[in-house]
Amino acid sequence: MRFFTRTFTAAMLFIAAPAFAGDYTLGNLDIDQPWTRATPPGAKAAGGFVTIANGGEEDDRLVSAEAAFAGRVELHTMDMTNGVMKMRHLPEGIPVPAGETVNLAPGGLHVMFMELKEPIAEGAPVPVMLTFEKAGTIEVEMSVAKPGAPAPNMHKNMHGNGKS
Repeated sequence: MRFFTRTFTAAMLFIAAPAFAGDYTLGNLDIDQPWTRATPPGAKAAGGFVTIANGGEEDDRLVSAEAAFAGRVELHTMDMTNGVMKMRHLPEGIPVPAGETVNLAPGGLHVMFMELKEPIAEGAPVPVMLTFEKAGTIEVEMSVAKPGAPAPNMHKNMHGNGKS
């Protein structure tokens, strides 16, 4: 009976536990771990990052993003060419092929927040609207990591799979 009680209690805690903030579903898209970095006063730009998995059979595309704290938001890619970092605006958006996962991460694809109206404060999530060509629009809350952080400060690998 003691085993049953412990097992039942553990199972109920697992079932009742809320999902970690930052994981969203829009149609066939799973949008995981949206985050950005805190900025110092006077900063004019910041990057936003997220993982998008398309579980559907049809390609989609992230076509735009909006954020009240930025005067302008664009989708960008960044790469190194002959030792020089080059950032490029992607006016056609970012493809999210069927059955694949696209990572927007530092040093690559990202959301670019420009003309910041105020600093982004560490620890206070910021709302961002993501619009997809087929799935539509969703508001996500980006967690805010410390300046220069290589990844969000989340419950990474808590379940052994790298997802929160």
